[in-house]
Amino acid sequence: MASLQASFEELRERLRTGRSLSNTGDDPVFYLVFRPEEMLEVKRCLKQWTAKLKIDGWTVHHFSMAEAVHQVLQNHELRELWLLSETEDPLNFETINTTLREALIADDTLKKALQQRLEELSGQPQALLLVTDLEALHPYLRVGSIEQKLQGRFSVPTVFLYPGIRAGKSTLKFLGIYPEDGNYRSVHIGG
Repeated sequence: MASLQASFEELRERLRTGRSLSNTGDDPVFYLVFRPEEMLEVKRCLKQWTAKLKIDGWTVHHFSMAEAVHQVLQNHELRELWLLSETEDPLNFETINTTLREALIADDTLKKALQQRLEELSGQPQALLLVTDLEALHPYLRVGSIEQKLQGRFSVPTVFLYPGIRAGKSTLKFLGIYPEDGNYRSVHIGG
């Protein structure tokens, strides 16, 4: 298994050379896959990695999935009702998570937030988007469903920092606990 730094160096090389033609599509989407127990180390490396990508000539932008989830839930029209319901039955985690999941997937809110960020970066020379904090999607959804809905709309190279386990060339296990999913149409590095 490659180290985080070795995987990051491979990512830098792939970004320099671009995607090769393959059956997984042609969007410039890359997953830097790392073991879930390495999440804190990845966060520690983020500033260093951003600096190295800037040295390579990229203008690095960040999209935090944790911040996007927080924005959706914080500003949702039903927030006050949720808080009231939680005080009435605070240990009903199944109902709470179902309600929050529905809020996150309704109207493709997270997909639209990421799409908006991609549109903002479209046409900017050497723009690169790092998508971080994917663990915030648990237990609501997996990022692969968002990627699929954005297929053909990745206007700049986009790197997902993916906590999970790689199970083959195009199969990933989100957080190492979800079933294997082979529906990703991106380049996977590390894991």
